[in-house]
Amino acid sequence: SKCCPCYAETDSFEIVLQQSPGRRCHQQASVFDKLWRGVGGQHGSTWLTRPANAAIPQEEKDKKNLLKGYERLNYLLDNWEKETTVCTSDNPYTGCDRTPIKVMEYLGYKSMDDPLFKADKTMRRLEALVPAADEVDYLEAMEKWAEKADEGSGMAYVSSWGEANPGGGKDRVAYFIERSKNDVIACRDSLGTVLRILGLL
Repeated sequence: SKCCPCYAETDSFEIVLQQSPGRRCHQQASVFDKLWRGVGGQHGSTWLTRPANAAIPQEEKDKKNLLKGYERLNYLLDNWEKETTVCTSDNPYTGCDRTPIKVMEYLGYKSMDDPLFKADKTMRRLEALVPAADEVDYLEAMEKWAEKADEGSGMAYVSSWGEANPGGGKDRVAYFIERSKNDVIACRDSLGTVLRILGLL
């Protein structure tokens, strides 16, 4: 039997509406415009809802990652000594050592799953959202992030060898970790600038 005249051609997403036993009506609907709202025909209607496992758009992931990374950097700075110290016993005087691992971790250099992993590329993907009047400030903040993140991670790595090098010791480890703190502060501030320009802070 012929399809009932209940559709208008738009884009490329096909929705099938059950009209009556043995009859079907094909309705063309825009994927982007009509996918998440009700679509009705002459004799029937259906409602589409977002699947529970629907993919989150990359733009939303990027925004959430930068925000989460910013919050984590604030936490690191607020708990600097605690987060850069590892204790292997209950005695804080003999069983604790400063460690740079957390600095590299919070800056996104230890795991691909970290929210700030390759954060400069994340910022680049969001560049299209930047108002024209803020483009220069956004670019400068991105460049500052890349520079200070590399310096901070590098300084933390150097500190990991501070005790093993000739003339080194725990004091040298602590010295380089504290130097890396300045880079983390600069990273947090530049990331804050990025988020404010994007309207996320």
